[in-house]
Amino acid sequence: MSRRTAGYALLATLLAAVSAQAAEVNLYTTREPGLIRPILDAYTAKTGTTVNTVFVEKGLAERVAAEGERAKADVLMTVDIGNLIELVDRGLAQPVKSAALDAAVPATLRDPEGRWFALSSRARVAYADARDFADLKALSYEELADPKWKGKLCLRSGQHPYNTALIAHHLAKHGPEKTEAWLKGVKANLARKPAGGDRDIARDILAETCEIGLGNSYYVGLMRSGKGGPEQVKWGEAITVALPTFEGGGTHVNVSGAVVAKNAPNRDEAVKLLEYLVSDEAQALYAQANYEYPVKAGAKIDPLLTAMGPLAIDPTPLADIARNRKAASLLVDKVGFDN
Repeated sequence: MSRRTAGYALLATLLAAVSAQAAEVNLYTTREPGLIRPILDAYTAKTGTTVNTVFVEKGLAERVAAEGERAKADVLMTVDIGNLIELVDRGLAQPVKSAALDAAVPATLRDPEGRWFALSSRARVAYADARDFADLKALSYEELADPKWKGKLCLRSGQHPYNTALIAHHLAKHGPEKTEAWLKGVKANLARKPAGGDRDIARDILAETCEIGLGNSYYVGLMRSGKGGPEQVKWGEAITVALPTFEGGGTHVNVSGAVVAKNAPNRDEAVKLLEYLVSDEAQALYAQANYEYPVKAGAKIDPLLTAMGPLAIDPTPLADIARNRKAASLLVDKVGFDN
């Protein structure tokens, strides 16, 4: 090999190394950066790829649509299945074929055409007064319409995405007539007007305003861990938690998830980031950072979640639930649930 040829080979090697070091991926996310920063930092440490994060609290789909082909977004990350489906319906996502993603994410928690993938999940669980229901284990969502709970139930707004998703799930399983009757029964059992957040339900249970309510599982971890402050520790200790199920089915979950943007300038890096986010390492970090359930079977779950008992996710595909969200919202208004 001549000196000139050797020099070219060395230069090519150096340029390849520089290119590898300069790898980057642009993430647009509606999730608070602090919740996912530990995961992204771990990815950068592992791969050398820089993750540029743009926090878009509201209007993610609108922003990306407005940017069009000029958009620099590679990955779009959001919370709630409805928001993921919106990205797909507006033509802002592109299909991905990845054996790693298909192996890690259950078929019910991803798009059949590979346009969106769940990355973590949260269960819609029951908070109940620990003074009266310390041994509460089995409960069905359908049972919340039972008159035995009259004047004892607290919920946030029926139009909040967490509850709209649950109602949409009920529609997918039982149809409109039974769901309307169920929703009227749940309304009749309310102890107060639907309002506030999930943690407010635990607070109201401690204050004996109500005896039972629904909240997301990760709020239990946030309260009991002290991350929400000392007052919320009292709220978390005041409740016992049960994992309700649909009759003949499992527990309702919602998800955080992501898509590869239609005009991603760094598509290959985008796919690599998604594959990392469903790895054992990243899935465990999700659980540690925000007390969320991993979507990958066998990934480590935080002890504050395992203490609630084993989670058996209802097999209804998320895509089927999402298709009922508009009908669920209309039904909330029809029965005057929030009035």
